[in-house]
Amino acid sequence: MTATEELKLGINVGYWQRDPDDQTETVLAAERLGYDSVFTAEAYGSDAFTTLTWYAARTSTIKLGTAVVQISARTPVATAMHALTLDALSGGRVILGLGVSGPQVVEGWYGVPFPQPLARTREYLDIVRQVWRREAPVTSPGPHYPLPYPGGTGLGKPLRSIAHPVRPDIPVYLGAEGPKNIAMTAELAAGWLPLFVDPEQIEPLFGASLAGRPEGFEIAATVTTIVTDDLAGALELAKIPLAFYIGGMGAKDRNFHLDLIGRLGYAEEAARVQELFLSGRRNEAIKAVPDELADSISLLGPIERIKERVALWRDSPVTTLLIAGVRDEPTLRAIRDAVHG
Repeated sequence: MTATEELKLGINVGYWQRDPDDQTETVLAAERLGYDSVFTAEAYGSDAFTTLTWYAARTSTIKLGTAVVQISARTPVATAMHALTLDALSGGRVILGLGVSGPQVVEGWYGVPFPQPLARTREYLDIVRQVWRREAPVTSPGPHYPLPYPGGTGLGKPLRSIAHPVRPDIPVYLGAEGPKNIAMTAELAAGWLPLFVDPEQIEPLFGASLAGRPEGFEIAATVTTIVTDDLAGALELAKIPLAFYIGGMGAKDRNFHLDLIGRLGYAEEAARVQELFLSGRRNEAIKAVPDELADSISLLGPIERIKERVALWRDSPVTTLLIAGVRDEPTLRAIRDAVHG
């Protein structure tokens, strides 16, 4: 697995949670500074497409990505419609990031079944691409998203999109954490959206899964970034989302984020974080996240230290750093100069 020749920069503005959480100025600053992309997110609150459209209307060159749209939130055709419409309105700038989420959200929030997530993703992606390519009316034998629907009135018929996409091959990235899901991503998608990834461990942990990826395959890693002279304080802040994902973003016995942290070599520590978080001792859970873990998957501290640590990412197969947590233009400029200077 080879290192990245030219590491690109993007920003991940995450979820919209409350007013005023408009990051237009951040996005505009990133565009002025030559950042390659901006990504939005969704969980069980705001959606990714609305905020992305808001930023699309105010920008002209920066790529527009979702990290990630949850496949259980919409039928494949609905997602294809969202993406092709925004891609057309933005002049062909969309990157569709898709992910399966987890059983708590899928079954508790969206009210649809979670089992067989990999098979669901394959079927979903096939339908999405049929919509964009318009080669024939869209059909699917199922079993997860059969088209036409085999029950109901019996009047359903295959249809072709009445809209002509600007691009019939909108790039699709998949959010994946497990080896099988990452291997499927390398097979089917244009890119991978890893979360909580240590650049030094990508090859030993995921090299086999990524071995079959095509030429030009993108790896866009979201990286919590805090530029400050107070490294200890930055570590504490970086631990907050880690504790939340390890402890609260998944069921006790089925949490993909906890599993990932275990693969990184912190299984016992992650189990302790989850135990504290689920018992309501959230501050203790945050403190229980190992400093080494938080530091390895983030960019923290003075800008000179960040510049040194960027070398680890440049020596990895990651192609884009999605900077998360930075909102002001001077800091975005300093990060850009540290990466590309």
